[in-house]
Amino acid sequence: MKDLPPEALEQVAAYFQALAEPTRLRILNLLRSGERNVGELAQLCGYTAANVSKHLSVLTKHGLVARESRGTSVYYRIGDESVYALCDLVCGSLARQFERQAQNQALFNRSGPAA
Repeated sequence: MKDLPPEALEQVAAYFQALAEPTRLRILNLLRSGERNVGELAQLCGYTAANVSKHLSVLTKHGLVARESRGTSVYYRIGDESVYALCDLVCGSLARQFERQAQNQALFNRSGPAA
């Protein structure tokens, strides 16, 4: 991000906003195993097809998901595989942060001799 003009930073922020929705992350995770149509994704997510379609539209707009029409169905697949590396990096960082917090909490929960 170094030396990016403000307009580019706005696009970067919009990309991260697309990833800031748990339903969209769930959809991306479901697409790891292969392409699916809206109905399949809706059933797996437990949401309506209309709701899933809105999320897919945002993901498609940012190039995270690609769509392909086949007859009367539209199938979605990952458009940018690097999103998984990004998500895995963030998940790993959060796991380490939670582990440190748990270790610090354990230090305070130890019962020692009264001072």
